[in-house]
Amino acid sequence: MVLKLETIKKQYDGFTLDCSMELRPGYITGLIGPNGAGKTTIFKSILGLTSIDEGRIEILGKNHQELTEKDKELIGVSLAESGFSGYLTIMDLVTIMKNMYTTFDKKEFIERCRQGGLPLHKKIRDFSAGMKARLKVLAALSHQASLLILDEPTAGLDVIAREELLDYIRSYMQEEERSVLISSHISGDLERLCDDIYLIDRGHIVLHEETDILLDQYGLLKISGEQYEEVDKTHIIKRIKEDYGFRCLTDCKAFYTEKYPEIVIEKGNIDELITLMIRGGSI
Repeated sequence: MVLKLETIKKQYDGFTLDCSMELRPGYITGLIGPNGAGKTTIFKSILGLTSIDEGRIEILGKNHQELTEKDKELIGVSLAESGFSGYLTIMDLVTIMKNMYTTFDKKEFIERCRQGGLPLHKKIRDFSAGMKARLKVLAALSHQASLLILDEPTAGLDVIAREELLDYIRSYMQEEERSVLISSHISGDLERLCDDIYLIDRGHIVLHEETDILLDQYGLLKISGEQYEEVDKTHIIKRIKEDYGFRCLTDCKAFYTEKYPEIVIEKGNIDELITLMIRGGSI
């Protein structure tokens, strides 16, 4: 495994993180959930920016506390809550990155910055929010890392800029054995990009599934109260009461399509999945 979290626990006032995750070689894994669910705590724990109370974190086959400086060069990072000093320019950053990473590709980094419309000699403090977000991701991609950790990398970007960054990530994945852990509130980005997805709520993983399965086999049933009483609930995971009856999440859309042709069944998406899994009640 490129990354493995084994029952890691972290206690704050009013919040407890208690979860396990795995990131396989060649995979782009999405981490989704509402604000305050624990995503940032997971990222910081992986990177050693906050200590864990219990459990074990393995990165590239090693305990995360035993990584050497050379090992750390194999990790590319873009965190939502961090950034570069506003007094630097991109050319200043080039000098810093060259000294930090032996595999830093200066030529490609500068070219991608130019293509992305980022001025090389302008102070970063004068960049727009979208420009700063783009720069963070390009820096994370610049030194041939084996593992990318991207926290809300497309936040603040317009549609064209987001698609450009997603293309960069896809291009990065053309090299074998590379992996990405990414979070985003833009569900469409994750649906098109990720191989599998973890859903976290209140510090616990409440769902882990391959993205293709989520999009193909999961679905939403919109049924009246009477239909709900009569329907087979074997494959219903969660439900929400509506004015017309119930909105239900199923992990076997085909079962209900075949057995109940009169029921309204819609294809699921990540936004609906989050809503039903977190707000919905159990059967």
